[in-house]
Amino acid sequence: MSRRVVVASNNAGKLREFSALLAPLGWQPLAQGELGVSEAEEPWPTFLENALAKARNACAATGLPALADDSGISVPLLGGAPGVLSARYAGEPRSDARNNEKLIASVAARARAESDWDAFYVAVLVFMRSVDDPLPIIAQGIWRGRLVAAPAGEGGFGYDPHFLLPELGLTAAQLPAEQKNRLSHRAQALTTLVAALGGV
Repeated sequence: MSRRVVVASNNAGKLREFSALLAPLGWQPLAQGELGVSEAEEPWPTFLENALAKARNACAATGLPALADDSGISVPLLGGAPGVLSARYAGEPRSDARNNEKLIASVAARARAESDWDAFYVAVLVFMRSVDDPLPIIAQGIWRGRLVAAPAGEGGFGYDPHFLLPELGLTAAQLPAEQKNRLSHRAQALTTLVAALGGV
């Protein structure tokens, strides 16, 4: 019998990705929205703290194990920004186009060398067995690349059209979905998490 786990997200793409990887381990992922769980507050300055808050919120509301992630892009030149504010970097209303415009303008105004355009995506996943789980399973993935001023590619979302993989000569938005799902920060974190869940 499958064990149910609440995915602390209403993102259909994330749910499909999690389902494909967790089903072979006997886990049945359920979107928190299906169970009437409201979105958690994300006031913390770190990906880990926000992912923990989301997982704990879902556990508390359902009594089931929960899986949450927090992810974004960080630019060393900007002190790690946008970081946890990646989805709302340019404020409300949220818009990928506005976020990208602000990020590229911020880097361009400060960059003095090619390395100043370096950036990396981060994903932190948290699996909690219960709201009081003293030892949540935590997995992290980092995907390094470089920002480019001119967008390229139609795939992906967020900052993908500006996120170049130098070794491939392509942006994340130019990668076939299957390839991106093998290389990305979230894919790396999921692989680590799934390996850990095999023993749970």
